[in-house]
Amino acid sequence: MLVRSHERRARTTNGYGMLVLALVLVVIGSLAATGAAGGVTVANDVVNDWVLGACIIGIVFIAKGFYMLQPNHAAAIILFGNYTGSDRVAGLRWALPWTTRRKISLRANNIISEKIKVNDLRGNPIEIAAQVVWRVTDTAQALFDVDYFRDFVQVQIEAGVRAIGSRYPYDDHDHHEVTLRANHDQVSAELRTELIERLQVAGITVDECGFTHLAYAQEIAGAMLRRQQAQAVIAARTALVDGAVGMVELALVQLSEKKIIDLDDDRRAALVSNLLVVLCSEQDTQPVVNAGLLGV
Repeated sequence: MLVRSHERRARTTNGYGMLVLALVLVVIGSLAATGAAGGVTVANDVVNDWVLGACIIGIVFIAKGFYMLQPNHAAAIILFGNYTGSDRVAGLRWALPWTTRRKISLRANNIISEKIKVNDLRGNPIEIAAQVVWRVTDTAQALFDVDYFRDFVQVQIEAGVRAIGSRYPYDDHDHHEVTLRANHDQVSAELRTELIERLQVAGITVDECGFTHLAYAQEIAGAMLRRQQAQAVIAARTALVDGAVGMVELALVQLSEKKIIDLDDDRRAALVSNLLVVLCSEQDTQPVVNAGLLGV
């Protein structure tokens, strides 16, 4: 059974205090070396030699424990193979010299995935790519629960994009379904949730994500473009006919209310036909002037 790691605070100290202590040992060692060189008595020489040796050992001991942390960086402290904690305090730090310090960045990382081909909910091949902003939240999990957490992030981003891309259709012209193209915010939010669930094992969270490329695959792009054009033409024709019918209805109502002319069924049909031709024609119509009586 895999035991999950969890970040905890390391027992480290401020490096500047240890630096002052090292400088004090340097001064003491220098005085001891000066006294030993004076050679007043044999006893004093022995004491000075012991003091000098202790100062040298102390200086080396302290010097081996220094390490530096930049802002938004952390260091995992490992003692004889065991994780003892993480240090997130920036600046000069100090830990026991026989510990190992593995540094890791806590800054936000921005990655743009490769364009991958996915079959959407309806089986249409599409090309999709995403931009993801992620960062490490648990240093212990990122370092010890997965191998090479950056590679792990890339693989999981691709898997998450594939999962979301196959969960929805690319487009829905009836506007009844959630689609990849029309509902960008909703799909991006679901992609973020998917990636957070996949990356939490590595102690990583996702701050922001979204699609940077979304298109039909090349082999069907032409056919889909023609279908979209045809549907656009049908929609335009439908709107044009609806408007023309409304205008004809309004014209008949006003002619009847204002008693401009009395129309029987045949004349009404002829008038409706002529008005629809004028209103729905793609070209300018040429008027025909009837100099005689209507119906002659």
